Amino acid sequence: MRQPDFWSNREGAQNVVRRVKFVRSLIGPVQELAREVEDLVVLEELAEQEEDEQTRQEVAARVADLGAKLGRLQFKTMLSGPEDPSSAFLSVHAGAGGTESCDWAAMLLRMYLRWAEREGYQTDIVDTHSGEEAGIRSATVHIQGDWAYGYLKSEIGVHRLVRISPFDASARRHTSFAAVDVVPDIEDDIQVKLKESEIEMEFFRSSGPGGQHVNKTSSAVRLRHIPTGIVVQCQNERSQHKNRAIALKLLQAKLYQHERQKREKELEKLYDEKGEIAWGYQIRSYVLQPYQMVKDLRTDLKTGDPGSVLDGDLTPFMEAYLRSRLEQKTAARTSAE
Repeated sequence: MRQPDFWSNREGAQNVVRRVKFVRSLIGPVQELAREVEDLVVLEELAEQEEDEQTRQEVAARVADLGAKLGRLQFKTMLSGPEDPSSAFLSVHAGAGGTESCDWAAMLLRMYLRWAEREGYQTDIVDTHSGEEAGIRSATVHIQGDWAYGYLKSEIGVHRLVRISPFDASARRHTSFAAVDVVPDIEDDIQVKLKESEIEMEFFRSSGPGGQHVNKTSSAVRLRHIPTGIVVQCQNERSQHKNRAIALKLLQAKLYQHERQKREKELEKLYDEKGEIAWGYQIRSYVLQPYQMVKDLRTDLKTGDPGSVLDGDLTPFMEAYLRSRLEQKTAARTSAE
């Protein structure tokens, strides 16, 4: 079967390049850990010879720190997908529910920005659409750094919030939904071919809550890939040229992910998991009233501290889901054998 024009025919070589980068990203930290272990062995020997209790305590503390580093490194070895080491584009979309859902989408966006800050990632908001009264209808953020996609792919799906509505004068409990989608930021060594004849480009004025966020010129850019119907847009920059460049990069990322998922027959399963932005499709529930709990419905992992989760403490949920996926795949291979 002939490949689509935008799909590079050098995919095999590019996958090798990605695999080499993946291995190198693991070798460096392993070598660093080995050096730290050697230093600790020498330090422990000195502490025993001198009977220095303070140095012994220092060694114990550093051993615990090394254990945590080793655990995270072991987890990264399980992120073996070709795009896992990449940066990512994360999008949040409000579901049914008007102002409530728009406010919930804004809360989710803040949660992921706080998570990225905790993990040392750089973030740039590519595009936002404000809600009519509060919050956002949708937003896309570029999260840059190693392994961002590997972790964030666990967040794809519908997220459900239960709380006493701050917008309800009767203080009734409301349920809101928002969907999260993530695509990898493909690197320069992956070539996605785009024909100008297959792209519809539209320029418009940036929208926002007012003041400095509203551009008086038509600098915002919307692109639609005609064969697939994929639409992206960027209005964050003042420059039309910069917005166009970012939009093209986002379109390339979405096309690359679209074609890979299609080839691997994962696209339908992925969106079945996300489904509608409503009841019955959520992957995680965040309950603020009448009790407090965050529960991942895929792994049953839960916590009674939703404030910390909404402030970016997401890594335990991500790792639990990714570990469960690995166990499922391992079990499937074992049963097939």
